[in-house]
Amino acid sequence: MISKEMVTYVQSSSLIRAMFEEGKRLSSIYGPDKVYDFSLGNPNLEAPKEVKEAIIDILSNEADTLVHGYMNNSGYEDVRSTIAESLNKKHGTSFGEKNILMTVGAAGGLNVIFKTLLNPGDEVIVFAPYFGEYRSYTANYHGKLVVVSPNCADFQPNLKEFEDKITQNTKAVIINSPNNPTGVIYSEDTIIKLTEILRAKQQEYGTDIYLISDEPYRELAYDGADVPYLTKYYENTIVGYSYSKSLSLPGERIGYLVIPNEVDDFENVISAANVANRILGFVNAPSLFQRVIGKCIDVETNVEFYDKNRKLLYEGLTKIGYECIKPEGAFYLFVKSPIEDDVKFCNAAKKHNILIVPGTSFACPGYIRIAYCVAYKTIENAMGGFASLMAEAGEELVAASK
Repeated sequence: MISKEMVTYVQSSSLIRAMFEEGKRLSSIYGPDKVYDFSLGNPNLEAPKEVKEAIIDILSNEADTLVHGYMNNSGYEDVRSTIAESLNKKHGTSFGEKNILMTVGAAGGLNVIFKTLLNPGDEVIVFAPYFGEYRSYTANYHGKLVVVSPNCADFQPNLKEFEDKITQNTKAVIINSPNNPTGVIYSEDTIIKLTEILRAKQQEYGTDIYLISDEPYRELAYDGADVPYLTKYYENTIVGYSYSKSLSLPGERIGYLVIPNEVDDFENVISAANVANRILGFVNAPSLFQRVIGKCIDVETNVEFYDKNRKLLYEGLTKIGYECIKPEGAFYLFVKSPIEDDVKFCNAAKKHNILIVPGTSFACPGYIRIAYCVAYKTIENAMGGFASLMAEAGEELVAASK
C-alpha cells in the first residue's frame, strides 16, 4: 500500500503530463502529423551544434574519471566559475564559484532550496497563474502554498493582495518571469514595488523572507524586452536556472542555483544547500552535462525560432476571435477560453486532435495554455481545428442564452 501522501499526489497528477500522454496515444492512431500537441513545454528545436561538438570533445579528450566521477556536491569548480563570470558580464553582478550550485534542472534546484529553507508550516507565496508543481515542491517539505489571485488585466502580480497575504510565517516568494503560462515579463516597476514590500515586511516581522526567481525562460524574450535580474533589486534573492529551454536540453536535467553573498545567513544557507543536494538523492548534477555547459556558456538561444511561432499563433488565433495578451517571453500563449469551462473546452479540442492545457491547472480557470515550442507546420495545420472550436463555442453560447 502506497503512502497516504502519495495517494493525494497520484490523484492530482499533472494534467499537463496527462495531455502529453494523450498526444502519444492519438499519434499512434492518427499519425504524428495529424495530432497537434501544444501541451508540454518540450522544445521541438534541436540543441545547438555546439552542444554535440562539446560532448564529442569532452568524451575524446577529458579523463573518464573527471567526466564520469564524483565531484563536490555543488559541482565542478571550473564550471561554476565560468557560469559566475558569464552572469557578471551579462548583469553587472559580482558572483564567484561559491555562489553557484549546479542542480538537476530547475525542479531539482527548487527542491534543494526548499529543503534548505522551509520548516513545517512555513509559507511560500506564488502569483497565479503559476506552474502547478510549485504546490508539490512546497508540500514535499511540509510548507504551505499561499496563492495570490490572478490579475487578468495584464497578468502582472497583484501587489495589494500580495502585501496583505504576507505573514510572520512567510518564508519565501516565487517569481517566474518570463512567466509560465502567460509569457508575461514582470516589469522593473513591478519588481521594485514588490521588493519594497518585502523589505518593509521583513522589518515589520523581524524575519527573513527569501525571493526565489525561477528562470528557465530567461533567454526567451522578444522585441528587445528586458528581464530584470532580481539579485540587483533585493538582497535575499536566490535564482534558479535551467538549460532545458535555452539549449533544448529538458531531458538532461542540468541547471544551477545562484545564492549571493548578500543573502541572510549566507554561509549556513550555502552549506545547507550542498547537503540538501546530496541527501535528496541528487548527490550532484549530471557530470557530463556540467562539462558541456562549461564549454557552451556563450552559445546563444535560437529566439527567432520561437518568435516566428509566436507571431503565427498569436496572429492566427486573434484573427479567428480568441482573446490573448501577446506574450513577451517564454513559449506559451495564455488564451481566454471562449466558454467559461476551460476543462470542457480542452476536452472538446481533443476531438480535433488538438491538445492544450486548461488554465485551471495554473490556478486560473477560464483560460487555456498553448505551448508553441512546436514545429511551424504544426501551428499552420492546427488553425482549422482552432477555427472549428471557436465556431462550436459560439453555437454553445447561443444555445445557452435561449
